[in-house]
Amino acid sequence: MRYPTYFGRVSLFIIYFWFGILKVIGISPAESLVQNLFAETFGSVINFQIFCLGFGLFECLLGLIWLFPKFTKAAFYILLAHMGMTFLPTLLLPEATWQTWLTPTLVGQYIIKNFALISVGWFIWKAEGDEAKPFSTKKITEQPNIEKVLIKKVS
Repeated sequence: MRYPTYFGRVSLFIIYFWFGILKVIGISPAESLVQNLFAETFGSVINFQIFCLGFGLFECLLGLIWLFPKFTKAAFYILLAHMGMTFLPTLLLPEATWQTWLTPTLVGQYIIKNFALISVGWFIWKAEGDEAKPFSTKKITEQPNIEKVLIKKVS
């Protein structure tokens, strides 16, 4: 399972860092969607340019975190929170995400594919967690009964 998890980590890094850096430098094709969602949610709280810069840096950081196995659990939970935000347009901006009932626009498809990112993150977390588990479920403090061992060896 080592190579599939490495590939998954690098894939998540590329996706998050690339999409994040596009927001930071102001050339993201998703910027209009982010701006419309921002207007529906945080519009009066903070300036959009500051928000977009921070959101892009957040995505870059999340991509970097996926490269470090010891932060996998945290990265997965942060990914889930981020995915919760990315699914908001399907509810708050239906005109941008749905053509008709169960027929997503290109933007809607872009959002729905995020289930694959969740799956990759979950796979990495669980696959590496299983590799780290010991083969035996016995407690370390349990010692075999010495009398039974001696009887078996003598017999």
